Amino acid sequence: MATAPVTPADPASGTAPAVSIEGAVKSFGAVRAVAGLDLGIARGETLALLGRNGAGKSTTLNLLLGLDEPDSGHVRLFGETPERAVGSGRVGAMLQDGGPVRRTTVRELVSFVASTYPRPLPVSEALHLAGLTELAARRVDKLSGGQWQRVRFAVALAGNPELIVLDEPTAALDVEARRAFWTSMRAYARRGNTVLFSTHHMEEADDNADRIVVIDHGRIVADGSGERVKRAVGGHLVAFDLAGRGTEGLGTLPGVVSVEIRGDRARLRTDDSDATVMALVGLGMVRNLEVAHATLEDAFLALTGTDSTAAEPAEAAARTTTNVTNATKETV
Repeated sequence: MATAPVTPADPASGTAPAVSIEGAVKSFGAVRAVAGLDLGIARGETLALLGRNGAGKSTTLNLLLGLDEPDSGHVRLFGETPERAVGSGRVGAMLQDGGPVRRTTVRELVSFVASTYPRPLPVSEALHLAGLTELAARRVDKLSGGQWQRVRFAVALAGNPELIVLDEPTAALDVEARRAFWTSMRAYARRGNTVLFSTHHMEEADDNADRIVVIDHGRIVADGSGERVKRAVGGHLVAFDLAGRGTEGLGTLPGVVSVEIRGDRARLRTDDSDATVMALVGLGMVRNLEVAHATLEDAFLALTGTDSTAAEPAEAAARTTTNVTNATKETV
C-alpha cells in the first residue's frame, strides 16, 4: 500500500523532500516490476526497503538513481531529476556491482572519485567516516571483503551527498565487518543526511532504520516504523501443541491475525496476546504454550506470503491487509 503523495515544493526553498516517487510504473516485457509506486522520503530520514527477490526493489532503486526511466509516473530527488541530483553530487550510491581497481591505493581511488564532483567531501573526512584512515595507503586489491565494502562506502560519500542509496551493503560480510559498516553509516546519518538501504538482514533494518517499507509485486504493502509494521500483522506470537486437536476456528479467536500450522504445533499471530491466550484456556488448548514478541522477519513473511499456508488464509489475509492499512494511515 502506497504512502500519501508528497506535496511538491520549490527546490530553491530547500523544502523539497529527499525522495518523491509518484505513480511510478516500470515493465520489462510482460513483467511489471514496479506497479504504480508512490514513495516519499523526508530529509534526514533513514529508510529500509525490504522485499523478496523479484519484488521490485532493485528496479525501484534504479529508477531513483536515473539508471532506468519509468514508463509512467515521476521521480524527483530534492525536487530535481535523478540525473541532475546525482550529477551534482547530492546523491551517492553503493550498488552491488563493481570490484577493486588493481594497483590503486584507497586514498588514490577516493581522491579520484571526489575530483569528479563540484563540491566533494574532503578525502580525509570520507576516509574517517568509512573507518579507513589507517588503510588509506593500502592497495584496494589487497583488502579483505569487509574492508573493500568500506571503500565502496567512502566512494559513495566522496561527492558529499545529502542522500545515499545502499543496495545490500553488507552482503557476504561477516558479523564484525557488518557491525563496523553500520557504525560508519550511523555516523553519516547523524549529520542530518538521508539514507535509503535495501537488505535481506531483517535485524539490520530493525536496528538501523527510522522507517521500513515492504514492497511486493512492485507495490508497497507496509510502511512504518519497525514496531508498527510488526504490530500490523500481529505484535505477538502464541504457539502451542495441537495434540491431535483440529484447527477449525483458530483464525476467529480474539486478537488473531493469522494462523500457521507446523506439524502438530500451531502458531498464531495476534495483536492481543492476553485475549488470545484466555480464549485458548477456555478451549483447553494450552499444551506447551509459548508467547513471544513477533520479529520483523515474522512480519515480513506474513506480508509477502512466503510463510506456511494459514489455516484460514482468506480471513487471515483480509485481517492482515486491514491492520497494515491502519498502521500506514497512522504513519502518514
